[in-house]
This record gives sequence, C-alpha cells and structure tokens, in this order.
Amino acid sequence: MKQFRQKQQRPKKSSLVIGRIAVLEALQEAKQLDRIYIQSNLRGDVADEIQKLAYKQQIPINKVPVEKLNSFNVNDHEGVIAQLSKIRYQDLQQVIDWVVDKGQVPMFVILDGVTDVRNIGGIARTALCCGAQAIIIPDKGVGALNEDAILTSAGALELIAVCRVNSLMKAVDDLHLNGIKVLASEMTAKKSIYDCDFKEPCAIVMGGEEKGVFPGLMKICDETFKIPMKGDFESLNVGVATAMILYEAMKQRG
Repeated sequence: MKQFRQKQQRPKKSSLVIGRIAVLEALQEAKQLDRIYIQSNLRGDVADEIQKLAYKQQIPINKVPVEKLNSFNVNDHEGVIAQLSKIRYQDLQQVIDWVVDKGQVPMFVILDGVTDVRNIGGIARTALCCGAQAIIIPDKGVGALNEDAILTSAGALELIAVCRVNSLMKAVDDLHLNGIKVLASEMTAKKSIYDCDFKEPCAIVMGGEEKGVFPGLMKICDETFKIPMKGDFESLNVGVATAMILYEAMKQRG
C-alpha cells in the first residue's frame, strides 16, 4: 500500500536566525536552537566556530546544498540558517536528579529514529498524561520538534522535560549509573509487556516504524518485551504502541 506523507510547512521567518554572524551570536548567547543548516561546501573561521559551538551545545547540524537554504525564501543567508526552538531542552542528569529529589520514581521515554512529528507530539501528550517525566531524543535522526509537533502534542511538549543527547548509547549508560532500568519494545521479543515490572525506575525505548530500535542500542538494554497481538498484521503504529505501554506502566504504578 502506498503511504502518503503530509508535506511539512516551511518554517516561519520569525523562527529563523539568518546569516553566519547572527547564528554565531545566537550560539554565543546560548539561545535555544532546534538545528542549524550549513551549506555543505562552506569554509572559514566563522563556519568552523559555529560547528564547534553547536557540537558543544548538542545542537544538530545539517550540511545541505545551497538549494535547501534558498528554499527558506530568505535573502543573504550566507550559507547558514538556524531554526529557533520552541522547546527548552533539559540536561538528562539534572532531570534525573530533579525527579528523584521530588520523591518520584523515574519513568522516561527514549525515541530512537522516530521521524514523524505527529507521532512525537502524540507520544509526548500520552507520556505527560501517564506520568512519565521526560522524553529523551538524539540530536540526529529524529523529527524536528516544531510547531506541528507542539500542536499535535496539545502543548505537552512545552510541559514535559525533553532531553536532547548526542548519543542514545551514552544516555543509556547514564541511566544505568543512576539505577534506571532500560527496556526496549521489540515485536519479536519473547517477554510480554504484562510480565514487565514498570513500578521500578525505568526508561522505555521506542524505535521508528521503518527500522525499529538500533541493534547496538537494543543490545545494551536490560530487557526487551512485546505487545501481544492477534492476527498476522506486521506491527502497531509507534504512537499507539507507546500509549499502550505507558498505560500499562501507569496501571502498575497505581
């Protein structure tokens, strides 16, 4: 069956930082940026400094042809455009400390390769309603948390903590060091969701619909589990699957 994707709207000009010096100053002022688009063949000290600061601040950089930059319909971009973020990203360790200090049991959602912003928005909405305290995303390979994502989340993305990390593998290590078990949803797993203990500190890994969870990430998870299904259908939508898992976790937590 042919799948149709909703065409993403061009970002509003008010949400863009345009030009090398403007983007560099935004980085130096530690403004919240969703990502930076740099012309693939751009060279020079300013371009190098932009990339250095972006890496340090865990802001994704997309190296793109000039045609992509021109598609933003702005003048004098000088090979660099940044998109302002509507989300204030949080440090993972600080979020863990905050949750524990409040006397809560951590329950986080890790998104690996989930690119559809509507799915991300729906997951954030469900996560907030089910008592999850944070969503963890990588700085690359995930849908942009733009206006469409926030609209789909009904504002939940502005209320739940969002931690953007440059490595999900490193994030899992940090979770383990804090005594948080990491469980991955995998349709071929032998263990059922109903046999998992979600009452303990945990983080749930959800993979994209096309590739699932990255094998290397799956390998370092503590457990894998599946959602039992009748019939011979391939799988559930990632947003629906996440909702089913989080409601089971909420049920267990009483």
